[in-house]
Amino acid sequence: MSPRTQDDLMNDDDERWIERDEPPGPPREDEAEVEPITIPFDQLSEGAQRGVIEEFVTREGTDYGHVEVSLDDKVLAVRRQIDRGEVVLMFDPKTERVNLVTSRTLRALSR
Repeated sequence: MSPRTQDDLMNDDDERWIERDEPPGPPREDEAEVEPITIPFDQLSEGAQRGVIEEFVTREGTDYGHVEVSLDDKVLAVRRQIDRGEVVLMFDPKTERVNLVTSRTLRALSR
């Protein structure tokens, strides 16, 4: 596997979810099927934004090749992708999880 560049830390295979401390309860019978929601990233506080990105880039299985990349560089690269509109923040009410998803993946799911 070739090393990822600073501006290419996410790709369409990066579909890892941030889990809550407690798993969601069983679905209620009266709950309608709810689709994941896109959350505007700028509606989060600066601390929450960094926390979401840090959690994403430090997940198990994240591979940056043979080149060591600092946490700050990883966070900055993902932040740039968010700022360019290449990556969006999604919340799944059914699982109560958030994820960073490429815009390309989001468009494919919307079809």
